[in-house]
Amino acid sequence: MKIVTLFVSVALLTVVYPFEEARAGVPLNNLEGVGGIAFNPLAYTAGTSFESDKKTEEKEGEKDPTYKDVFSKPQFGVWYANLNGVKVDWTAIGVAETFFKRLEVSYGHEIIAPPGTNIHKNNVGAKLLLLPENFNDYKFLPAISVGSIYKQVTNTAPGVHDDGFDIYAVATKLITQTPRPVLISGGVLSTQGLVTGVFGFDRQRKQVGFANVDILPLDNLAVGFEFKQGARFSDFKNANYWDAHVAWFANKNLSLILAYVNAGDRKSTSKVGLGDGVVLSAQYAF
Repeated sequence: MKIVTLFVSVALLTVVYPFEEARAGVPLNNLEGVGGIAFNPLAYTAGTSFESDKKTEEKEGEKDPTYKDVFSKPQFGVWYANLNGVKVDWTAIGVAETFFKRLEVSYGHEIIAPPGTNIHKNNVGAKLLLLPENFNDYKFLPAISVGSIYKQVTNTAPGVHDDGFDIYAVATKLITQTPRPVLISGGVLSTQGLVTGVFGFDRQRKQVGFANVDILPLDNLAVGFEFKQGARFSDFKNANYWDAHVAWFANKNLSLILAYVNAGDRKSTSKVGLGDGVVLSAQYAF
C-alpha cells in the first residue's frame, strides 16, 4: 500500500502546483519498460515528441540541435497492480531513452509477489522506428516500428527456461480528423513467455496479436482499451489480457494512470490466468 499512498500524494501535489506548459503524453513506459501503454508497445519511441520539438525549434531558433538530434529526454515509469484474487502484488519500474529519434533502448524490472515468495523479472528492450508518422507529409501513414525484448526471470519451475526473447512489429496512428483525437495501434508479437515470462519460457515460439485504442476527450486526458492475445503452446496456454484505463497528463512531465486489468480466469483449467485487479501508474518524462 505504500506505492498507492505515494501515487495519491504525487497526484495531490500536482493539483496544488500545476504547470501551465505543454502536457505529457504517450508513449508511457509499460510494465516491461518499453515505450507503450500497459502491456503493449507503441510504434512511438520513448521521450520523443516530433511536433513539440518542431515548435520549440521555431521559437527558440534551434538552441542545441545536435543534442536534440542524438538524445531524447529520458522517461521513467512505475506500475503497481493488485491482483487480489490470487493475492499477488505486482510492481514494475522502467526507464527508456531514444537515440537519433529512431532507436529506443529500455530496461524494466518487475517484482511479482505471490504469498511466500518474490519473483524478479528483468527486461532489456530495443525498438527501431522504421517509418515516422505522417512520413513525407502523407497524413494517412502510421508510425511503424520493430523491436525485441530480452527477458530473464527467477524462481522458474524445473525444466522451464529462465530466459527468452520477444520480437514484435507495431503500427501506431493518431487520428486528428475526428471530433476528438483517437490513437489506434496494433501489432504482432512472437513470444516464448509463460504469463509474459513470469513463469519462465517455453521451447516453442508462438505469434499473437495485440491492439490499443485511446480517445482524448480533453487535451490532458486519455480513455482507452488494451488487448493482448495469450500465446498457446502445446503444453501451456496463456489467457488473453485486457485492460480499460484512464490517463491524466498532469503537466509536461507527469502522467498518472488508473486501470482495471483482466489477466484471465484464475480458476480456468485450460488457460493460465491471474484474475483481475486495479492498476496504478506514475510516469515522469524530463
